Amino acid sequence: MLNKFLFTIAFITFTFVMNAQNLTQTIRGVVTDKSSNEPLIGAVVVVQSTEPLIGSSSDENGVFKLLNVPIGRQTIQINMIGYLPITLSSVLVSSGKELVLNIQMDESLTELSQVEVTADRNKSESLNNMATVSARTFSVEETQKFAAAVNDPGRMALSYAGVVSGNDGGNIVSIRGNSPYGLQWRMEGADIPNPNHFGGVAVSGGGISILSAQTLSNSDFFTGAFPAEYGNVIGGVFDLKLRKGNNEKREYTIQAGILGLDVAAEGPFKKGYAGSYLINYRYSTLSLLDKIGVPIFDAVTTFQDLSFNFYLPTKKFGSFQLYGFGGLSTQTSEAARDTSLWDYSWQRYDSQFKSNTAATGLKHVINLGEKTYLQSSIVASGNDYGYSQEKLSYEFLPKRDYQESYINTRMMVTSVLNHKFNAKHNLRTGVYFNRYGFNLYKEALNLGSGEFENLLSDKGDINTLQTFAQWKYRINEQLTINTGIHALYLPFNNTSSIEPRFGARYQFDEIQSVSIGYGLHGQMQPVGVYKARVLNDDGTYNMPNEDLGMNKAHHFVVGYQRSLSKHTYIKTELYYQHLFNIAIGADSGSTLSSLNNIEGYITDRMNNSGKGRNYGLELTLEQFTHNDFYFLLSGSFFNSEYLANDNVWRDTRFNFGYAGSFTAGKEWKVGKEDKNKVLGINIRTIYTGGLRETPIDVEASRLRGEAVYIDSRAYSNKVSDYFRTDLRVSLRRNHKKMTSTLALDLQNATNNKNVFGNFFEPESGTVNTEYQVPLLPVLSYRVEF
Repeated sequence: MLNKFLFTIAFITFTFVMNAQNLTQTIRGVVTDKSSNEPLIGAVVVVQSTEPLIGSSSDENGVFKLLNVPIGRQTIQINMIGYLPITLSSVLVSSGKELVLNIQMDESLTELSQVEVTADRNKSESLNNMATVSARTFSVEETQKFAAAVNDPGRMALSYAGVVSGNDGGNIVSIRGNSPYGLQWRMEGADIPNPNHFGGVAVSGGGISILSAQTLSNSDFFTGAFPAEYGNVIGGVFDLKLRKGNNEKREYTIQAGILGLDVAAEGPFKKGYAGSYLINYRYSTLSLLDKIGVPIFDAVTTFQDLSFNFYLPTKKFGSFQLYGFGGLSTQTSEAARDTSLWDYSWQRYDSQFKSNTAATGLKHVINLGEKTYLQSSIVASGNDYGYSQEKLSYEFLPKRDYQESYINTRMMVTSVLNHKFNAKHNLRTGVYFNRYGFNLYKEALNLGSGEFENLLSDKGDINTLQTFAQWKYRINEQLTINTGIHALYLPFNNTSSIEPRFGARYQFDEIQSVSIGYGLHGQMQPVGVYKARVLNDDGTYNMPNEDLGMNKAHHFVVGYQRSLSKHTYIKTELYYQHLFNIAIGADSGSTLSSLNNIEGYITDRMNNSGKGRNYGLELTLEQFTHNDFYFLLSGSFFNSEYLANDNVWRDTRFNFGYAGSFTAGKEWKVGKEDKNKVLGINIRTIYTGGLRETPIDVEASRLRGEAVYIDSRAYSNKVSDYFRTDLRVSLRRNHKKMTSTLALDLQNATNNKNVFGNFFEPESGTVNTEYQVPLLPVLSYRVEF
């Protein structure tokens, strides 16, 4: 009996170890032509370094499947006669979920080309084949593994050259010295509202992303000289792609952490149908922590969000995709009813803040032949932003002194036609129609008169019309030219912008290339700026900004890139941006410029006589994951200036001067026998110049009871340099049919006191310095199965 028992235990142990050591997963996906979207039949897909070799070929729908692939990081080779081969290096294969790939191949100009275009090299470029400069792809894995990125594209982008924040508390970024308003968000080819919790108006960031990493796929990020399809934008573009759910089996992800509870589900609608669903819900637990006595912020903070993607292909009428997201976020602050605790004036206020955002789109793609496809979308979106505050007297009686409420809606209809003439010529053309609805209200207490002043009060709608055409010409394997034109028209005030675009890349050999880019770009003012109300001497109001034109900019970029190895490259770009027709304050001697706006509607009287200039040098040295190690070193030296109505060239608010970051990570297999545990350590260090601010006139501020700025010295002060180190430690473990990850992100791990700004304190009559977020630990645990 004892021998049988020992044999049974030994057999179970041996079986467990063997199963643990031989965990496998399925890799599958589809292979298509990058320009025409046609499925490629007979593409050979092979997992390298497997014994025996694991491989498959794509069927008549471009679909392939690889079974029993060992877990861990694998290298996948894709070959197709007449197409440039692709190598996907260090692809992460886990036991919890199948790996589904969408592979797009470029047709070769020579029938038997020996030039290998590896995915390692292409990841430094973009998915959009019309881009030649200032563009790159970012992966979902980067948003997850970069230290303190916490699944947020905005926070992740701080590792890239030319991207600066200087703010620990959110993901609002400035690109190449431009205002955060100059950043555009797109999803599946259509514009979307700011997809961030706690976002304000006229800004493209907030506290943290509404979008979950579970729903995103590899996407593009642009920092200048955009292709012709991108319009109504000056600073930069996040062009987001959504991941399709698994259409063969149901899979789930659950993540719990300091930020909240995150649950995702995906799977097929029915067996044998290629369609799928993917849905993700997140609920913040920050308010729960506050209730048990562990406050994270000064206010009670809550948020929740939902994102989804339903893929619905048909046999004859193309494919449909219903997608969207929604986020609710609030902050409520209540002053202590104890005057001995009021050290600062802001501690006397009760305030309420809300920022709700949603978007839903229906996308249709249909192939009109082997070389042509049409992509059309209709997207309905909106946001509801509100803030109010009341100041308590010493008898705790509230008195309202500020209130704003902005409801913005948008209906966007797009249609884009892609036609591939041959391997050399590709045309893309389209039209976008937008209808903006708005209901805007803003009033503030005028301390001089003691009366409320209505700064904004209007509702209605306005339309915009955009059209573009762009052409890609591959002259040979070395030289590619992208050229096009974008037109933007605002019927409500009869302003327009005709914008030529040009880009070219010359590939000297397999390891080095040079590129140039140019674009004229225009961007309309925020709706609230057009509808600003100015009080006349006779007590009536007028709207002086309704005829404002668009801010415009010429972008010039020259770049050079060289591969140092199969996995490492160095890239440098030199850029100059000439900004003109800029909206500035119309009063004589005014230093007000829209180029300095961080968020909110400017309600002053304005005209379009302003100018600006941004120029700089960027350097990137990057190794994609190889031997379980990656790094990204980026540096920027730049200058950002503006000219307002006082006719003096000044530093903009965002003229940090220099910025650098180092991001790196390493993984180790740990454990005794199974080696299915992976320890990951990731670090990011950011060092930038300080944000600029206008000095405060202390004496005048004391007399007035609020901050009075010395406009003649606008943005002449620079706060101390910004330094932050983030650290992420994770332990990923592959179980049978499940993967778990325990992670700890330490934002500002060294607890450095970075300056947020200097502010006038009415209670004491002094200027005080406010500091940013100290060390903040973010613990999370994720399970995929």
